[in-house]
Amino acid sequence: MSKKFFNVRVYGLLINAENEVLISDEQEYGIQFTKFPGGGLEYGEGLIEGLKREFIEECNTEVEVISHFYTTDFFVKSAFNDSQIISIYYLVKAVSDLRFATKTIVFDFDGEGDVLQSFRWVKLCELTVDTFTFPTDQYVADLLLKTI
Repeated sequence: MSKKFFNVRVYGLLINAENEVLISDEQEYGIQFTKFPGGGLEYGEGLIEGLKREFIEECNTEVEVISHFYTTDFFVKSAFNDSQIISIYYLVKAVSDLRFATKTIVFDFDGEGDVLQSFRWVKLCELTVDTFTFPTDQYVADLLLKTI
């Protein structure tokens, strides 16, 4: 029997001046998925510290947390292992110039490899829950749409 564990994830909702939200298209373990930017918390790290690290690693951009947006309040099993996912979402703003390329086509990756990522800006008025692959991101997208 495999060991069950918790997987804490932290994500940022970055909305630009054109009312677009940043989303991440990724490919890992041969699976393509779309989610909000962010990722797994590392041991010894606080939530905000982890989110800032994720944005620097993924987007080469420093962010500041504006406010807490949502924390998972229903059971979600990982698509990749036997862990239970706990996700925390924050509204963030960029505090440095945006230093990453964005695409307009889904899964438009540069290069090849086991782990691929590209970013897109999506107009909030065009965002749907179906934009996202995972149930928690879909739930957060719905919440976001209800607040705009």
